[in-house]
Amino acid sequence: MGTNVLSIITFAPLLGALIILFIPREKEDWIRWWSIAISLVPLGLAFFVYGQVRSAPGQMWFQEAYEWVPAISVYYRLGVDGISAVMLLLTALLSTLSYFYSAFTIKERVKEYYFLFLLLETGMFGVFVSLDLILFYVFWEIGLVPMYLLIGVWGGERRIYAAIKFFLYTLVGSVALLLAILGVYFQTGTFSILEAAAAHPFADNFSLAALAFWGFFLGFAIKVPCFPFHTWLPDAHTEAPTAGSVILAGVLLKLGAYGFIRIVLPFFPQVFRFYAYNLPLIPILAVISMVYGALVCMAQWDLKRLIAYSSVSHMGYVMLGISAAAASLALERGHAALSTSAVMALNGATLQMFTHGIITGGLFFLVGIIYERAHTRDLRAFGGLASKVPYYYGITLVTGFASLGLPGLAGFWSEFFVFRGSFHIIPVFAAIGIVAVVLTAAYILWKVVQQMFLGEFQQSKWDAATHHAPLSDMTWWEKVTMWPLVIVMVLVGVFPSVIVALLNGATSALLLAVSSC
Repeated sequence: MGTNVLSIITFAPLLGALIILFIPREKEDWIRWWSIAISLVPLGLAFFVYGQVRSAPGQMWFQEAYEWVPAISVYYRLGVDGISAVMLLLTALLSTLSYFYSAFTIKERVKEYYFLFLLLETGMFGVFVSLDLILFYVFWEIGLVPMYLLIGVWGGERRIYAAIKFFLYTLVGSVALLLAILGVYFQTGTFSILEAAAAHPFADNFSLAALAFWGFFLGFAIKVPCFPFHTWLPDAHTEAPTAGSVILAGVLLKLGAYGFIRIVLPFFPQVFRFYAYNLPLIPILAVISMVYGALVCMAQWDLKRLIAYSSVSHMGYVMLGISAAAASLALERGHAALSTSAVMALNGATLQMFTHGIITGGLFFLVGIIYERAHTRDLRAFGGLASKVPYYYGITLVTGFASLGLPGLAGFWSEFFVFRGSFHIIPVFAAIGIVAVVLTAAYILWKVVQQMFLGEFQQSKWDAATHHAPLSDMTWWEKVTMWPLVIVMVLVGVFPSVIVALLNGATSALLLAVSSC
């Protein structure tokens, strides 16, 4: 198991999906519980990988290398370091919880739903463990069709529009990504991510390096999504089924950010430095995403759309941290305080990837829970729910406060690290980004807490908006869905080193490798 653990994690969901094909369609409960059971395999192994990698998070663990298409140097290469180990854990946890939640909410075409979801999980795992560019690209593409169908078949009223928009945006990014990969291969003669990173493609030709850089940037920025490539996200989130929104926000957005850290920064450190410091286009886009996303949240009355735009804002923190790490390459070499700030900014970006997945995944579950009762997401239809659904109110408070960065909860540390590192390197952009923190607190407290829960509950208003839908507090299975996420929010908030210890070793090793360029 030790040598092939990553392959087992990656392909266990695919095996589960293939077995579902042989389960009779009418045996819906078998399909549901088989999917949940098979998802526990990668979840358990992800914890195992996490425990092993903690001893040396800056190294590549569990590496596998087999010939695939040796004529063109394409190999089946897998490996994880501290960053990818954390992403594996996030993916496995959210996937299992999504299957469990869907077991009680998905009533139509159950067989197809779980088949696609398991296939999607394989694609997500594959991206985080791939050490070959073609293998990375194959897994990247595997996730496109399942999510397209999950939105288009099980989504809301405008699901076809949202699904096609998601597909076209992602396809454009994929084409740019493939062209950039080919450019790197023609320059370095290898598809190995580690070997290409060591070679620094086009290091002697800034124009060609910049062209490849922007190819990768477009592919990854659309997935993040970074302003102005974000417009597919609110529609996809709003129309997707609840579990689809959880995975979309919790994991799929992280694939783009992971690409920036694993590929773009190690491959093109000097180009990234130039566009992060000398001509700071990347941090400009990052702070626009942060502030713009938060401002749009203030104007939203659809609760799910509000959470969707909050992802645009919070993923901007990730881009700001990565930009600060890249910009540090333009400043004084060997300065201890500068090196510490660069590592801290990149730690904040990677920690934000994890905490945003946990927190926003929880928020989308909570939106689904209230929608199952009210059949509306219009915030103007609510009010005074704290006295009627106190358990739901408490869970929402914890999750909302984690989202706004309240000390003691997970969201605080990722934001703190991003700003602490960025202020020493790109202080103007860090100062502008602080505005997003204030706006986030405003829309969480005003739109979510006050509008939904405070004040006096008006039965007539509820009946008119929900067509007399019964109002009840969280059921046992809804609580079981949320408990693991709340526990992680509190655990990371009180004891952040449980995750940061892995991230710090990997980010320090990465920045040490690129600082000599």
